[in-house]
Amino acid sequence: MNRRESLALIGGATVMAAGAIAGGAIAQTQPASDGPFRLPPLGYGYDALEPHIDAATMRFHHDFHHAAYVKACNELVPRWRELAATPADRILADLDNVPAAVRDPVRNNLGGDWNHTFFWTLMTPGGSKQPSGGLIAAIDSEFGSYSGMTEQLTSAALGRFGSGWAWLVVNKSRKLAIISTANQDTPLAFDARPVIGVDVWEHAYYLKHQNRRPEYLKAWWNVVNWDKALSNFKNAMA
Repeated sequence: MNRRESLALIGGATVMAAGAIAGGAIAQTQPASDGPFRLPPLGYGYDALEPHIDAATMRFHHDFHHAAYVKACNELVPRWRELAATPADRILADLDNVPAAVRDPVRNNLGGDWNHTFFWTLMTPGGSKQPSGGLIAAIDSEFGSYSGMTEQLTSAALGRFGSGWAWLVVNKSRKLAIISTANQDTPLAFDARPVIGVDVWEHAYYLKHQNRRPEYLKAWWNVVNWDKALSNFKNAMA
């Protein structure tokens, strides 16, 4: 999909999303299409991250964009049955083992499903806290301070040309690092385990912020789920 098509889709879906929002109703698990892949719930209401992330964006992002990746994964299963039988993280960590005929669509759509499923857990209602425990100690060690880490991750997110993600990861040397990935590539493909990550595709912020990515990133830091990040860090270091 090119930029013009994407913006046209956003324009049409804005009306649909805005009209469909029903207060704080929690987004529930729903099938995106027939098949083994299912759209996971947000676990909180579409409006739960207000005023930082607006309800229309959350509904549109989850129910349209994430659902499209899930639907595409289900449509790929008849072409490669291992897609449904193999854990997603194992596939995404070793894409060279995916048959060439389906490698790119698996990379894009399974990556999109995995990235978004991870992303929803990284945001929390009620505002962000500071990182704690071993995570803040590692952040201070690698980046000098919490603010040093946030500045570097924000810089990576702003520096991602076009669509993609920025990540705080545990790398293969078991050190915290910041990386950026294009499109729906995951850190797993680079032998890294994500601690937090931020979506910088325009669909993550266009309804509210248009093309003002810095404004979106400033808002996003207010909803980071640092309890989940600590859990991710511990799992990556185990």
